[in-house]
Amino acid sequence: MPLTAQPLQQRPGWAVHPTTKPYDQLLQDLRTAVKAEGLITVTQAGPTQAAAARGITIPGNRVLGVFNNDYAVRVLALSTAAMIEAPIRFYVTENVTEIANGSATLSYKEPSHVFQPYLGEGGAELLQIAAELDLRFARIAAQALD
Repeated sequence: MPLTAQPLQQRPGWAVHPTTKPYDQLLQDLRTAVKAEGLITVTQAGPTQAAAARGITIPGNRVLGVFNNDYAVRVLALSTAAMIEAPIRFYVTENVTEIANGSATLSYKEPSHVFQPYLGEGGAELLQIAAELDLRFARIAAQALD
């Protein structure tokens, strides 16, 4: 019997927000919120459309990498290695349980969690950047979820 993936659940360093919004609406609302918060969708990827082109139906699944040049310059001044984490990603997944009714979940790793391994190099200044990004990501999520 094939295994099926379980819905996203809370885990250390993650923010996981199940919603009643349809997948496409949550994705659009996230894009709008990112722009309103002054960040940029730098990358986006998802397997759903490519799978459909192969005749395989999977739930909606999209990753948006979000950052801006101001943060890139500031992080690079503190830790070259930390820039491997940019852009920091939001994850929109279509819920697939019988009671989900086409709803979706918004998730992301908190920027302070993402940058934690580099604090030895970047110190208090990198911690400050991560804290700023934590607030911005929380505001983006709140707006997208509203």
